[in-house]
Amino acid sequence: MAQTNHLSDELSSVAVSPANGGNPLTHRQILVVFSALMLGMLLAALDQTIVATALPTIVGDLGGLNHLSWIVTAYLLTSTAVTPLYGKVSDLFGRKALFQIAIVVFLVGSALSGLSQNMGELIAFRALQGIGGGGLFAMVMAIIGDIVPARDRGKYQGLIGAVFAAASVLGPLAGGFFTDSLSWRWIFYVNIPIGIVALAVTTVVLKLPANRMRHHIDFLGSALVAAAVTGILLITVWGGNTYPWTSNTILGLAAASVLLIAAFIYVELNSPEPVLPMRLFRNQIFSVSSVLGFVSGFLMFGAIIFLPEYQQVVRGASAIKSGLMLIPLTLGVVLASVGSGALISKRGKYKIYPIVGSIVVGIGLYLMSALKIDTSYAVQAVMMFVTGAGIGLSMQVIVLATQNGVEHKDLGTATSAISFFRTMGGAVGTSFFASILVNRLAYNMPKLLPKGVKVPSSLANGAVSGSPTVLNSLPPVVHSALLQAFVNSLHVMFLAAIPFAVLAFAIGLFLPEKTLRTAVHSRGEDTSKESLPLLIAE
Repeated sequence: MAQTNHLSDELSSVAVSPANGGNPLTHRQILVVFSALMLGMLLAALDQTIVATALPTIVGDLGGLNHLSWIVTAYLLTSTAVTPLYGKVSDLFGRKALFQIAIVVFLVGSALSGLSQNMGELIAFRALQGIGGGGLFAMVMAIIGDIVPARDRGKYQGLIGAVFAAASVLGPLAGGFFTDSLSWRWIFYVNIPIGIVALAVTTVVLKLPANRMRHHIDFLGSALVAAAVTGILLITVWGGNTYPWTSNTILGLAAASVLLIAAFIYVELNSPEPVLPMRLFRNQIFSVSSVLGFVSGFLMFGAIIFLPEYQQVVRGASAIKSGLMLIPLTLGVVLASVGSGALISKRGKYKIYPIVGSIVVGIGLYLMSALKIDTSYAVQAVMMFVTGAGIGLSMQVIVLATQNGVEHKDLGTATSAISFFRTMGGAVGTSFFASILVNRLAYNMPKLLPKGVKVPSSLANGAVSGSPTVLNSLPPVVHSALLQAFVNSLHVMFLAAIPFAVLAFAIGLFLPEKTLRTAVHSRGEDTSKESLPLLIAE
């Protein structure tokens, strides 16, 4: 215990302190801090993966497939909206307290989500959970930027990739186990003990300096961006499903969203301390990474989340088995993420990885568009591994490039902004692909049923209501049509994702390659000059 306290005190005195000259921590010190950070990251990563395998059962218990996207979208909506605020406030006041607040809010949302009695309550409490979740990833990545030099950051971010990989394996397994053996509600309750441990560990070992100066918080800018995000997501969720694309509701939301974005830009240009400084977009690394983050999130969160649906609806897998079947995707992500991180630290080059990653993702999406009712698991594993490898090649690089390309005073804001755009892409992508899936199901089902057989009410308008067990009990002719309609709809959905992989490739070509720094910045230093001694010559 004395050794731990001594190490904690040592961390307090050196971590990104101006008195320390911005020198990096030792490997041992960094690993101690990482023990706290990875617990927080585990919460966020576990929540994403543990929910996926339970979605069909939740939908069967509380509502239809047309509500499925809201279980995910509500979380993404709030986590997206608050991410820039977390980044800015942490730049102003320090990151530790905000990190712990995010954990507490996340745990309260988790507990209430588990207690939900209807779909409306679950969506609302998932939104509360997202307010906490939005700070977890952003704060972890910003703290890493504080304590690890850019040149070494790749290998340490590989540890974050390992956390995601562990969560990707444990999450579906735990989600499947709780769903099959106890209740889907336990997928939320399990966050509570992990979160309590994370709070305890961060209190002991996470020692970071806090800025106590008076500052202006841009609440108006935060409110405007939240409102704009809400409008955009409502368009993607309701458009072509609840309302026609040309309806007054959708057109009105589009007009309102444009006006809100314009108002947000105006406020940010005139705010003394904007939540998202517009000057950052003059930095090509930041602007390209922001767009690349949005497109990557669109693909990563949007299309992949429906793989458990295929395993359970089409293959008849249990929740826990569908989780096990996603392991090849996880292996692809972790091997590519850790491998690329090590190579970046060794060679100091990062641009090639998101470019190659977009190509590999495009290939994976094309392969998955060929999924059929009887596709063997060996073939599925190859498809998922390829797609996961593409995601892993670019997932961490965008953050690394951004942190290396901005001044340290903007590190938290810029990191959170990248998380914002990636999460925004995921939210829009989830709604977009869900809309395609539901609409194509509504189109395919009547065509595949024999004449005289009507579409059951539980499957009307593309809404697959009922758990996999209930769906398997449908009349054979209806069940057969459902399976074929589902794979036909998935085919269109995955093909629709490929152009976005091509777009990611094109955007990646414009990402500047800037030499990675070999020292940690101290607060307030100007890193915009290439002549700084923090930069290394190749």
